[in-house]
Amino acid sequence: MTKETPVISMKNITKTFGKVVANEDVNLDVYAGEILSLLGENGSGKTTLMNMLSGIYFPDKGQIFINGKEVSIESPKDALDLHIGMVHQHFKLIDVLTAAENIVLGLKGKLNLKEATAQINGICEKYGFDIDPGKKIYDMSVSEKQTVEIVKVLYRGADILILDEPTAVLTPQETEKLFNVVRNMKKDGKSIIIITHKMHEVEEISDRVAVLRKGRFIGDMITTETNAEEMTNMMVGRKVSLNINRPDPVNPKDRIRVENLSVKGEGSVLKLKDVSFTARSGEILGIAGISGCGQKELLEAIAGLQKIESGKVTYIDDDGKEESLIGKRPQDITDMGVSLSFVPEDRLGMGLVGSMDLPANMMLRSFRKGNAFFPDMKGPEELAEQVVKELEVATPDIHTPVRRLSGGNVQKVLVGREIALAPKVLMTAYAVRGLDINASYTIYDLINRQKKKGVAVIFVGEDLDVLLELSDRILVLCGGEVSGIIDGRGADKNTVGRMMTELHAGKEA
Repeated sequence: MTKETPVISMKNITKTFGKVVANEDVNLDVYAGEILSLLGENGSGKTTLMNMLSGIYFPDKGQIFINGKEVSIESPKDALDLHIGMVHQHFKLIDVLTAAENIVLGLKGKLNLKEATAQINGICEKYGFDIDPGKKIYDMSVSEKQTVEIVKVLYRGADILILDEPTAVLTPQETEKLFNVVRNMKKDGKSIIIITHKMHEVEEISDRVAVLRKGRFIGDMITTETNAEEMTNMMVGRKVSLNINRPDPVNPKDRIRVENLSVKGEGSVLKLKDVSFTARSGEILGIAGISGCGQKELLEAIAGLQKIESGKVTYIDDDGKEESLIGKRPQDITDMGVSLSFVPEDRLGMGLVGSMDLPANMMLRSFRKGNAFFPDMKGPEELAEQVVKELEVATPDIHTPVRRLSGGNVQKVLVGREIALAPKVLMTAYAVRGLDINASYTIYDLINRQKKKGVAVIFVGEDLDVLLELSDRILVLCGGEVSGIIDGRGADKNTVGRMMTELHAGKEA
């Protein structure tokens, strides 16, 4: 295959959903043995375009050529027959089955698990994967599950791989292992398309970058001939500052004190063990840890949503008066000024009601404060307008049901509402999960504004680079225990990554 002959050529691809144009006349080429990063803001059509390549959607207009031959991809099976495999951000695995059983599930013909396991081990050895084919999915870490998904499409013959946000929940060490595997696949002639929002990873792993904006193809660039600022400006269509400000805390005072906190999760499994730390006014306390190591339980315990086995959670007001939060109702804790904004994988059903419009969803957090039988909608409408304006929420108007908004825009509404409550303590988890770089920096700016107002911010994030730039101090969790509390200004990413996977004797910064 010559460089002039793409393995994939998408010509004038258009896809609409009702009145929404997801992709319009998109032209995209992918070559053999290259790693292509696909960039664009939320709603720019990246995933829709890749879903057409992987057989989930069918284009309304346009042509797709594989190795120079026009094809019709009407199902994921058609895509796999053409050696195209997509690894989605949310894994499609059956927990009670082993890795090998998941990899061969659904394939035709007589199943010989011993032979399949030998083939799987061969793929792992060839590219540098590290999995046990006999291990159950429910016993696996996030990175192991992702490995199973990648091996699954390779086992089925994929030469073109699409990875959707592959590093979203990986530690730096796991990310580096994944990138080594991707480089090995490239050496073997595979073509890899990576959808990501992390610019430093784009610069590290990709050969070429293609940019979509508002459903249209803007252009492509050789990665070594561009930089993060230029790529972002192409995505957004204007100049964007990529500097996360970190003002020094002004007169920080203890606001939340957690002492020897232990919490059990589902099945009486201990999710937090003897966790102790202090969150202070006017500073951002970042919380780092691999997925599922107790971040959710920690924030929910402070907010009164999680039963506490042992330990203390104390709120300190402006006058230094201390009050225990244990045993209080979540609404009482909210009324004290402790706000929790948790962005789950399913944003609707966890904080927002999909059938209701923006003002009604704003009112959900404040209607208890009024006594009128008919709630006054003027305040929520003004708040909705403010959130739409400040966070650039893409919506026809504020009275559109939130279920009609894209996932990223739903998230902006969720985070904006919590910030607008003007809390004394703002706890936010995964505030920029799935958001494009422009929207993410808007959220970082809003969080810093809260810090300047004297709010104690507890920030759980997935991106260690952001945690290191944004946080004043970082609490590192490992298996539900505190591995250490370090100064954000002098922290090293690899050190934090190691602390996330092995307990350290760390003193509070």
